[in-house]
Order: sequence, then structure tokens, then C-alpha cells
Amino acid sequence: MQDKPIINVIIPAHDEAQSIPKVIADLPDVVDEVIVCDNNSTDDTAQMAKDAGATVCFESQMGYGHACLKAMAYIESKFKKPDIIVFIDGDYSDYPEQLTELVHPIIENNYDFIIGARVKSLREKGAMTLPQIFGNWLATSLMSLIYNARFTDLGPFRAIKYKQLLALNMQDKTYGWTVEMQLKALNQKLKYKEVPVKYRNRIGQSKVSGTLQGAVMAGVKILTWVFKYAFVK
Repeated sequence: MQDKPIINVIIPAHDEAQSIPKVIADLPDVVDEVIVCDNNSTDDTAQMAKDAGATVCFESQMGYGHACLKAMAYIESKFKKPDIIVFIDGDYSDYPEQLTELVHPIIENNYDFIIGARVKSLREKGAMTLPQIFGNWLATSLMSLIYNARFTDLGPFRAIKYKQLLALNMQDKTYGWTVEMQLKALNQKLKYKEVPVKYRNRIGQSKVSGTLQGAVMAGVKILTWVFKYAFVK
């Protein structure tokens, strides 16, 4: 990889006006472009992101995957493509300054895919709900059992080489985006690892783990992907 890889950051965001400027401001200078996909927000998320220096695109269909795919479509339309894509949530639960730690193994050791693992020792109390903790444990345990994977988390803070991301042919439009990426990375034998990252209580309420319906639907989608790939590995 070239000495100074081009790094783009994708931030899917729905009603994150309070937090999105903080996320963008804390991203390190190695980032070449920040793309915020406003996923049908009812607040000033888009304007706040634009004022903070991000490129803003819009996706009216609700869903984490919908927003990520729209941002990827924007990147694909550019003449100069990035070398690395970093995904991070817009709620300020992750520490954006740790992006350099995520991309380092890709740049220096030619890894393809890095997950920011929200390890217990680095998590702020209450930052992850019990359904999140259990869901992560169940999904990663099944992935270990079925695919011999070494994942411990489905964390949304992640970095991947752009060409490898395109090759995954991502499809999930909602809650299964993260686990789909990890399963397809395993299927395509990408070189991957986890990097421990800090994690704090988000600003505002989670659209997934903050509601019973969201937590249940996310759990069902994640398990569906895990067992689906059991038959195509």
C-alpha cells in the first residue's frame, strides 16, 4: 500500500445532530473525506455534519445498511477512489481518534479488515446494554463454532480495504450489516484481526438497543445471517 493511503470515513446517521459534530471533530487528520449519510433525520443532522466539514448524502429508506450503501454509492461515483474505508457510528459512543489504531494493521501489516472490539475493560459502565452484550456473545460464539472465527464483537467501528469491501457485495439493508460483513470476510478468507477500542455511553437513545423491538429485530437478523452462511461456507 502507498505511503499515504486515501482514507474515507462513512457515518450513517439518524437524528444525531447533537453528536455528529463531535464525531467529525475528533477524527484524526489522516482522514481525507468524511461522508455522513443522513438516514431520514428529523433534526439538523445534515446541516450540523455539513458545517463540521463532512460531505452529506441522503437516504430516505430507514436502515443502517441502506445508509451505508448510499454512502458507498457516492464514493463509487468519485474519480479518485479511497484505499481504506472506516465505518463509525454518529452517536459519539466510539472514540474517533482511535481510527489510527484501526488502520495501522492495514497500512503496516497488510491486513484487509479490522474490527474495533469493545472489550469490557475499556467500556464505560452502561455503554452496552445486556441484550447487546448477550447478542454479541451468542453471535461470535456461533461464528467461532461454525466457522472457526476469532471474532469477539460485532462492533460498528471498523476499517476495511476499499477493493475488498466492494468484493464483499454487501446486501443487508438494516440490522445485519455488521455481521454480514464479518461472515463474508471469513468466506472470502480476508486477513483480519480485532483491535481493542474504548466505548462510552452514546449521546441520545439508540435506535436499535434502546428499544425492545429494535433489539429483537437486530437479534433475529444477526442469527439469520449466521445460520444462512453455515450452508455456504
